[in-house]
Amino acid sequence: MPTITLSGVAKSYGGGDRAVNNLDLVVPDGAFMCLLGPSGCGKTTTLRMIAGLEQPTAGTITVGDRVLDSVEQGLYVPPEKRGMGLVFQNYALWPHMSVRENVEFGLRMRKVPGPERRARAETALKMVHVDAAMDRYPSQLSGGQQQRVALARMLAVNPSVLLLDEPLSNLDARLRLEMRAELKRIHEESGATIVFVTHDQLEALTMATDIAVMNEGELQQLAAPMEMYARPANRFVAEFVGSPPMAIVDVGPSPAGLAGSLLRHVEQRMPRPEPPAAVGVRPEALRLDPPPGSAWREEAVVEAVLPAGSSWTVRLRVLDAELYAVSYTPVLAEPGDVLTVWTERLHLFGADGTRISSWDAEGVGA
Repeated sequence: MPTITLSGVAKSYGGGDRAVNNLDLVVPDGAFMCLLGPSGCGKTTTLRMIAGLEQPTAGTITVGDRVLDSVEQGLYVPPEKRGMGLVFQNYALWPHMSVRENVEFGLRMRKVPGPERRARAETALKMVHVDAAMDRYPSQLSGGQQQRVALARMLAVNPSVLLLDEPLSNLDARLRLEMRAELKRIHEESGATIVFVTHDQLEALTMATDIAVMNEGELQQLAAPMEMYARPANRFVAEFVGSPPMAIVDVGPSPAGLAGSLLRHVEQRMPRPEPPAAVGVRPEALRLDPPPGSAWREEAVVEAVLPAGSSWTVRLRVLDAELYAVSYTPVLAEPGDVLTVWTERLHLFGADGTRISSWDAEGVGA
């Protein structure tokens, strides 16, 4: 499948604000691209424009050298001629048809001969591990199995691109985890290009090869998952990607308290012509064990310890601010105890919210 390219794409529904505004996005061949962002950010509208269910009000969408949408040229290719498969949040399975018949439905519409149709349906069902239930009806399947059948129906027609619009949001936690692993396996085995819409940053981080974070119709950052986590482009990405979110402390003209403590530490190790407007630290980067000499450190009062089985989240009062730390070893402290909290990685942001750089004990300016 050639590369999908969106150039200057915009979508408005009349009135003022645009649902998508001047979007430039490249989805490489074979990528698993996640469109990530809060509700109303434009991610589903973007997916629907790629699918052809919505027409852009500006810009161009191309697949390789083939133009699918061009407002300037007046070109529009309908959904059924784009060679793409779309899976919605709702499984949309025919209740009166068996699993096999549901998967064969798209092939039947394309007038694929019976023997080939059955073979392709069985292959798709084996790929999603539901072949043992091919003679059952949707009402006899679990939610996770129904979602796999919906995926098999798309895979059977061999689409060049698979478009998924929050397909896991109706599943419970265990099934969501199972389906994340299945989708990743299907991507690796099929080599298909996948564009996946989600508001769940954990889904994006665990499955995607590339993440496009959107907010208010605009692209905030496009990067590989760990690159985005380690080097968020701006404050919005920094606070949206990560759980618990990054704590960001505004410096202000006369920094005092926690802001002053962080800024003094940064300036001693990474002098700058102008101080950053804000300093951020991830809860996972805050440590409670004995600190090394290069770390920023302060005394902290424990306000609450929240065990979660494999990790402990600790709410702390550090000078004049509240911070959260995440520990993967047992935290035996009680509310009111005083601990030393420290970190070797801080994120620096400018006045416009753009990430300037990081202070890292292993190398400044990362």
